[in-house]
Amino acid sequence: MQRRNVVGNPLASTAGAVSAADDESALPPYTDLLWPTLQAVIGLGGSGAIDEIDTAVSERVGLSAAARAVLHGDGPGTEIEYRVAWARTYLKGMGLLANARRGVWSVTDRGRAVRESEIRPMQIAYTAEKRRKRMVRSSSGAQVVPLVAAPEDPELWREPVLGAVTDLPDDGFERLVTAVLRAAGFTTLITLDPDESTDADVVEGTGVLRVSLLSFSVFFRFVRGRERVAADVVREFRAAMVGRGEKGLLVSTGEFTDDARAEAHRHGAPPIDLVDGDGLCDLLKEHRLGVRTTVRTVEDVALVPAFFADLAGY
Repeated sequence: MQRRNVVGNPLASTAGAVSAADDESALPPYTDLLWPTLQAVIGLGGSGAIDEIDTAVSERVGLSAAARAVLHGDGPGTEIEYRVAWARTYLKGMGLLANARRGVWSVTDRGRAVRESEIRPMQIAYTAEKRRKRMVRSSSGAQVVPLVAAPEDPELWREPVLGAVTDLPDDGFERLVTAVLRAAGFTTLITLDPDESTDADVVEGTGVLRVSLLSFSVFFRFVRGRERVAADVVREFRAAMVGRGEKGLLVSTGEFTDDARAEAHRHGAPPIDLVDGDGLCDLLKEHRLGVRTTVRTVEDVALVPAFFADLAGY
C-alpha cells in the first residue's frame, strides 16, 4: 500500500511522493461521495456491512487499485475508507442512512425517495445546523475545540470518531473504556462479565479515581447506540450504583436530554457525572486515544487601502 505524504512521515523518494500525491488527488472529497454511497447501499439490497459499502463505492466511482490503496495518514485504514466513513456519517445526519446494528448500515425510506439534486442542499442544511448547535454550546460556556478534521468542514471531527466507537466489536469497546478510564487516572478497574451486563452495548464496572490527596470509588457505565438518553436511564443507573461506588459516572455516545441532566443533579439524590458523545470525543483527543491533532498555520491576508491611497496621492 502507498502512504500519503504527511508531515513527519516523508516518503522514501520524490518519485514515490509524486505517485502517492497523484493517487490521492484522484480520490473525490467525501461530499462528492454522498450520492454514490447512498446508491451503493441501495444496490446492496438496502443494507450492507462497512467493507461491502466501501468496495461498492470504490467500484461506482471507478477508483484505480492504486487510488484505493492510498493509506490515511500512517494507516492502517485507507483514505477512501476514511472518506466513505464521513459520507455515511453525513447521510445518517441527513436522515438518509441508519445504523441500528453495529457495523451494518441501511437506507431509510427518505433515503430511497431522495433525488440526487437534493443531496447538496440537504448536506448544507445539516452542516449549518451542526454549527448552530456548536455555537449554542459555546455561548453556554461549554468548551469548544475547533479542530480541522476534513478540509470541507472543520467542526465535525467528532462524527467519524463516534462512528468508529460505535463500530467497535464488544470486546474492543470494553478495551476502549478501560483505556479511557486509565488515561483519566482510574486505578483498580473491575468490569462486569459480558453475561452479567444487561446490554451488549453497555460496559460498566467499578474503579478508584485519585484526585490529589483523596480517592473515590466510582461506579461507571458507558453506553453506546442511543442517540438521546432520557431521565429514566439516569434513575436506573443511580439504583444500580447503590453499594457499588461513592460517585457515579455515566457516559453515552449520544446526547442527554435536559430531563436527564436535571435528574443527574436532583436535590437529595447522589449526584451523577454525565459525559455525552462530544465529551467522550474530547477525552479521546485529550489523551490521544485514536485521535491525532495536527497544528496548522493559517495566514490572514487583507488589503491595506492606505498604502494604495498614498501611492495615488490622495
